[in-house]
Amino acid sequence: MLSLVSAVPALNVARAGPVKAMASSEFCYGLPGNIAPAGDFDPANLLDGTSEEEVYRWREAELTHGRVGMLAAAGFLVQENFHPLFSGDGGPAIEQIPGLPPAIWFLMTLGIGVVETLRIQKGWANPYEGMDNVQRLKPGYEPGDLGFDPLGLMPDDPDELRTMQERELSHGRLAMLAAAGFLAQEGVSGKTWSQQDTGFEGLLLGGYFNQEAAELARDAATGL
Repeated sequence: MLSLVSAVPALNVARAGPVKAMASSEFCYGLPGNIAPAGDFDPANLLDGTSEEEVYRWREAELTHGRVGMLAAAGFLVQENFHPLFSGDGGPAIEQIPGLPPAIWFLMTLGIGVVETLRIQKGWANPYEGMDNVQRLKPGYEPGDLGFDPLGLMPDDPDELRTMQERELSHGRLAMLAAAGFLAQEGVSGKTWSQQDTGFEGLLLGGYFNQEAAELARDAATGL
């Protein structure tokens, strides 16, 4: 569900030609994402001998996870201090989630199931039509192109569209790292990101800011 809801302007670049073996001179068969300074980043040489179909499937997975990661990272920054649907008591997200009412769990599961079904029908081949279609994208489907652009933000110019696609990839990649960091930090410390950051600043700066704040509060109280 998150991957569809968070979809930025639909990626709708024409894909020409049938699926072929790795023979293209373009990195990742011309897909956007080889952004400076990393450029053609493939240290594990995963692209060697990999078909276009498989590379497109990897990109579909990257975009989906990146979109979920962007929502997750934004959620960590907001919901730990305020939640519009639940108590808003705060606390680590890993402690809030198990406390959700059963009805909310049902609605979330239903919503995710419905929207993911629509996403699969949009881009994935029907496995009931043959075993070759298992985990296979539809011919001509462009990774991430869900046709979801309610605000009409997708540019018509191909260069502008590619720039927007690269921005989405950059933000998605960063968001996946950020969300993983939030999860690891909360799991280890049991504190929210804001609580942990305050403690970390105190460790690095020797409590300088905390001391200064205490002095300001004392001066204010003295002035009264």
